[in-house]
Amino acid sequence: MIISYAGHSPAIDTDAWVAPDATISGDVVIGAGSRVMHGARLVAESGGSIRIGRNCIVLENAVIRATASHPCTIGNYCLIGPNSHMVGAEVGDEVFIATGAAVFHGAHIGRGSEVRINGIVHLRTRLEPGTVVPIGWIAVGDPAQLLPPDQHEAIWSRQKPLDFPGFVYGVDRNLPDVMQKITANLSVALGLHRTGNA
Repeated sequence: MIISYAGHSPAIDTDAWVAPDATISGDVVIGAGSRVMHGARLVAESGGSIRIGRNCIVLENAVIRATASHPCTIGNYCLIGPNSHMVGAEVGDEVFIATGAAVFHGAHIGRGSEVRINGIVHLRTRLEPGTVVPIGWIAVGDPAQLLPPDQHEAIWSRQKPLDFPGFVYGVDRNLPDVMQKITANLSVALGLHRTGNA
């Protein structure tokens, strides 16, 4: 399904292919030779943009999102695995994002890197070219530190200063009712889909 949103229509190269049950919404550009497979969702919210290079493969049920504050760019010859999730990141050429991996706002993934099955690249994290995030591990920080999932305290000590609520939603995590503020603001922003301004 190709959807115009907030005055932007997707631009899909004539040599690209999008499965009929995939969703491409908003300011999305897909390069020649790229393939977006069944159930994938590429959604550029109001003011956000997604750029997919040449010969990229976005596999089944992958989700790629962008917002006004966090555009998403994927270089050439990248493979985005099934059930993976990416939002507001910059991905270099020849990167492999495996099944179930997650890449968050403001992350930078250097050329030739791999984020293996269920790996995570946290917000504002920078992977140098050729970095491998092992299966199930977490990359966090700039420069990135790679940690196994059983190292919660070490991960949190690097993650907390990255300020997810402030960086992503502009909300101070120390305010009372922080989740109420985040969801109320997000409800308004996403309400454009409901009101027909999409």
